[in-house]
Amino acid sequence: MNVRVLAAVSGARWEASLVAALEGGASGITVVRRCVDLADLLAAAAAGTARAALLSAELRRLDRDALSRLAVARVAVVGLFTPGDEVAQTRLRQLGVAHVLRADAAPGEIAAAVAQAVAAGLEPAGAASAVDYGDPAAALLDLDDPSSDTWTADAPTAGDGTGRLIAVWGPTGAPGRTTVAVGLAGELAASGVPTLLADADVYGGVVGQVLGFLDEAPGLAAAARLANLGQLDLAALARVAPTAAPRLRVLTGISRADRWTELRPAALEAVWSLARGLAQVTVVDCGFCLEQDEELSFDTAAPRRNGATLATLAAADTVLAVGAADPVGVQRLVRGLGELGDVLPATAPQVVLNKVRRSVVGADPEAQLAGALERYAGVRDVVFLPYDREPLDAAVQQARLLTELAPDAPVRLALAGLAATLQGRPVPRRRPRLLRRG
Repeated sequence: MNVRVLAAVSGARWEASLVAALEGGASGITVVRRCVDLADLLAAAAAGTARAALLSAELRRLDRDALSRLAVARVAVVGLFTPGDEVAQTRLRQLGVAHVLRADAAPGEIAAAVAQAVAAGLEPAGAASAVDYGDPAAALLDLDDPSSDTWTADAPTAGDGTGRLIAVWGPTGAPGRTTVAVGLAGELAASGVPTLLADADVYGGVVGQVLGFLDEAPGLAAAARLANLGQLDLAALARVAPTAAPRLRVLTGISRADRWTELRPAALEAVWSLARGLAQVTVVDCGFCLEQDEELSFDTAAPRRNGATLATLAAADTVLAVGAADPVGVQRLVRGLGELGDVLPATAPQVVLNKVRRSVVGADPEAQLAGALERYAGVRDVVFLPYDREPLDAAVQQARLLTELAPDAPVRLALAGLAATLQGRPVPRRRPRLLRRG
């Protein structure tokens, strides 16, 4: 089989000899175009002229976004680096290129790598299995962060990529996504679990404000930028995720909705992959919107405002669907669960009803709310969080966690029970009421 490939190696001194070797032998490769820059490469790929591309780390403006566009065009990628240039080799792998070879590799070896890349089904850039981040413990200990030693020692799973990702989502109308995300992360950290809290709300996150962080330099945007450039590793991720409490790091989000372009889906996938190695549990506060209207407006790969939310939900091990415990909130939640099922049919979210109170629902609100969700959404398992305004207001005012400010508050005990339930461990003191009907 003869595979048509594009060559984009940024004018490397070995480009001519590489192309001549591939064309001169029976490698099964035909170089159909030597691209002068990234724009030329993307245009040729979009035109469908080739099935694979040979590129180097030195290619100007090469990033994860470009690799995602190649994947959309169904062009597999093989990376080449100058012998001895370990920085280039590492950058290609951190960009998510699965097949990386020395530029002086034999034509047959390059041809085999191209064939494997094409046969692999054009796996999108950013796959966790394709990236080697080295020794995570050594990387973390190199930080000038006095808490890094404690963090690494307390996180036996840090670095093995087995950490869990919990996405906290909910429909429009401020049902309490941030309250649940911050409270859950605080409870997990307080129970001894190394936790990373990330704010991925593209419509304006407030996790940083709630915890008293300055919002001039959003950590998640910085991590996504480094991931997009192939420069993100465990040490870099830890540097942009400061500690808010023992065993709790925070990636603050964008505070202005017009900065949503900084949170690209491909880059976030790499961030979440690394987060599984940095923390035992990562809790992500997501945006509410699941629309994909970009497909109606663009003929090519389009910017996706809600791509960050969709990518996070797709990567999550557990999705918490938070709704407000009132007639309007329940109606929005029912509709939102239907939209979530359409977008991610394999997702089975854990429903959490927040701000439960008799004044708006009536006597025995939990039973009434559970009945409504079972009838209109087919939901039988519901976790209830009580309406406990005073400690929540005090926590926001003082930028502190409920675990340290109001340890005996009903909402704090309910969040602690939710954290225990998600971990499969004994529930401390009081468990949030979980109704199983039918």
